[in-house]
Amino acid sequence: MHLTQSLELYPDTKVTQALFKCVKNAAELKQKAVEGKVNGALINPTMLVSPFQVLVAANKAFHLHSIGNMKTRSLNSEIIFNLSPTNSISDAFKRFGISDRDDSALVVVVHGKDNELQAVSDIMAMVDGQQLPVDEVSSLSDLEKIRKLYKVTPQEETCGTLLDAVVCRMAIKDVM
Repeated sequence: MHLTQSLELYPDTKVTQALFKCVKNAAELKQKAVEGKVNGALINPTMLVSPFQVLVAANKAFHLHSIGNMKTRSLNSEIIFNLSPTNSISDAFKRFGISDRDDSALVVVVHGKDNELQAVSDIMAMVDGQQLPVDEVSSLSDLEKIRKLYKVTPQEETCGTLLDAVVCRMAIKDVM
């Protein structure tokens, strides 16, 4: 049900994603994340097109973490920040982090090979909700909000996918 992938540039580092719907304790999860008691990123899946989008953000976050060039205070917050098309950290948390009233959540854990099962199971045990296969994230997506946030035009979607446009915006925000 969860999805684990290796980072291409850091093959000993893995990213595991787990998707939940009918989450009843979003406020509690958010509070634990703020207090640093959650070793993972808690993301609002309505703003996601695909798990690939999260993998791109995690890859960039881990790279910036490894070279000491993050814009946020932790690897997990850097993942959330890198999903955003803007350079506003607070805006990224408002749009991509979970809020108290959310009823779905995507849990993202960056880990090594050795602590894979423990790191993932610890955070998944905190979530009071129904787990879904990660590849069903698009069933929770709000495509109109995503198009508006990333400023994707109908013409752009004739020559590529919405995912292509979103990942492109995520990649170029540092140079714009």
